[in-house]
Amino acid sequence: MTRFAAIDFETANSSRDSACAVGVVIVERGRIVDRLYALIRPPSRAFLFTHVHGLSWDDVKGAQCFDAVWAGLARELAGVAFLAAHNAPFDKGVLGACCETYGLAAPKLPFVCTVRLARARWAIRPTRLPDVCNHLGIDLRHHQADSDAEACARIVMAAQEGGWCYGP
Repeated sequence: MTRFAAIDFETANSSRDSACAVGVVIVERGRIVDRLYALIRPPSRAFLFTHVHGLSWDDVKGAQCFDAVWAGLARELAGVAFLAAHNAPFDKGVLGACCETYGLAAPKLPFVCTVRLARARWAIRPTRLPDVCNHLGIDLRHHQADSDAEACARIVMAAQEGGWCYGP
């Protein structure tokens, strides 16, 4: 089985570079081998989505900026075949925007979207993360980056157990 990572960002506001938390779960040979979570100090103090994820400027004002957080995560992601995310275009966009803001090269890793995977493998609709998790019996604390990332990892693992194989 392919080594992969699931990733989830929470954002402070509608700016794609406003990541305020990231969760990463690394899977190797069908088992979770690492879980990473970090608060991120976004470039702006503007928090519009506290009602969604519970984070505010006070929670992240002492946290590292994205570039420092990413330096540590990038080392951990070495050797993964792909990144999985629920509604992958969102997380890929956040990652790209944050990298651009901090003058970093965005990783060239492909993304697997667990929304599309859930629709294709199990015909689940609606495919909001809580709906997919409920269908597959996966525990979830929605909009907590570490929990959302683990849920995405478990969705991919369930698909792999059902015969799905990653192929670009």
